[in-house]
Amino acid sequence: MQIAITQTTTPKPKPDETNLGFGVHYTDHMFLLHYTKEKGWHNAEIVPYGPFMMDPASMVFHYGQECFEGMKAYPTPSGGVQLFRPEKNAQRMASTHQRLCIPEIPEEVFVEGVKQLVKLDKSWVPTQPGTSLYIRPCTIATEPHLGVKASDEYLFFVICSPSGAYYQEGLNPVKIYVEEEYTRAAPGGTGFIKCGGNYGASLAGQEKAHKLGYSQVLWLDGVHRRYVEEVGSMNCFFKLGDTIYTAPTSGTVLPGITRMSCIDLLTSWGYTVKEEALAIDDLMAAAREGGLTEVFGTGTAAVVSPVGQLCYKEEIAHIGGGKIGEVTQRLYDTLTGIQWGLLPDTNGWMVPVE
Repeated sequence: MQIAITQTTTPKPKPDETNLGFGVHYTDHMFLLHYTKEKGWHNAEIVPYGPFMMDPASMVFHYGQECFEGMKAYPTPSGGVQLFRPEKNAQRMASTHQRLCIPEIPEEVFVEGVKQLVKLDKSWVPTQPGTSLYIRPCTIATEPHLGVKASDEYLFFVICSPSGAYYQEGLNPVKIYVEEEYTRAAPGGTGFIKCGGNYGASLAGQEKAHKLGYSQVLWLDGVHRRYVEEVGSMNCFFKLGDTIYTAPTSGTVLPGITRMSCIDLLTSWGYTVKEEALAIDDLMAAAREGGLTEVFGTGTAAVVSPVGQLCYKEEIAHIGGGKIGEVTQRLYDTLTGIQWGLLPDTNGWMVPVE
């Protein structure tokens, strides 16, 4: 794939790496790839970061054909930069495109576009502990048309943001509110893909949780309102005795890349991991009896985040005495160690940018 590169003539000053926040700052460039029905995906280019000129009738504004991914780039001790399993992001975006009737982007095109953008903006990759270069690939429907149909024109773009911890708590346990009024996804819907509509629909529950003093929402299934599924920005794991449970990715739960990596690590360490439905009532009962020893979320943004409290129907389950659990800590240390090049990558997950 040939990528035309136009470098900025006005580089931006770099932000303070000790106070980055999450998704606040943006690098100097962005990657663009265009689609028309006649040409397919074409005109790959890297240009200075800036606003798009959009027709008000662009179909993304009216019918929601939009999706995105979340990735990160990490510095290595030798001064290089590497990506974590980028081919999995490409494959998941292809699945999302299928569900939204958007033409698929070839995996090699997706990965190469990301690599070349990160290579050009390598100086933006932060090096302070807990920081990384967050990468946001996104596809939007751009055809100006007000009839309900799949668009004939699309724009795929990638932007990057040097970021710190996703949660203000950092690696300290977060408090999670179990939502019983609203639902996030239902069978046959779009719960298993990363489209903006899923997140827009989750905001009411998230705002409710924030007002009650909780960091995030744990969603229940949309049919029975009984089985735990995922947190708004993370897949969720529960350690009951010697067994670790997580909801199956059977149509309503996002198949997280960090999730699958954690399952691989846990299995290799000898833990039994069960991907099956877990009732919230059983979970709360286990907490009351002392059997729920760890809860943690996994995702690109937060990596691994310990959960210290669950609130369901005004009952609060305290987990791990407010401290990070042994398994959670080991997963965090191992994943971040691999990502930062501090531990051997025996699974071949890391892809060097150059």
